[in-house]
Amino acid sequence: METLLRAALIDWLRADAALMSGLNQVAEEAPLRAAAPWLGLVASASTDWSTKTEKGREVRIALELHLRRDEPAAGALLVQAIEERIEDFPRAQAGFYVASATFLRARAEQRPANMRAMLIEYRFRLLAH
Repeated sequence: METLLRAALIDWLRADAALMSGLNQVAEEAPLRAAAPWLGLVASASTDWSTKTEKGREVRIALELHLRRDEPAAGALLVQAIEERIEDFPRAQAGFYVASATFLRARAEQRPANMRAMLIEYRFRLLAH
């Protein structure tokens, strides 16, 4: 289910024209060739979240937004748009159902050459169907 969630979430983010107008690419991991700003699904981990009658997984996903800006508030609107899109992720998916999607934490850091990276982490609880 983790791999299915990763693929569905990337497709869902890419399908938002307004979000994509602010991004050059949404990719799994770091894209090989993409100018900032780009968003990568950089990590995921899953554990069992099964019930007595249904197979389930708890999947934690980390997305990282990379952009090139000087000001500390750079990317705030883009991060907000990403979070809103994730919160609207359809619950019914091919092969699984999203029982819950919860924001866990975010982190921002300044990197060399005016690069900024913003990490956004979510927890998804999934049931197979």
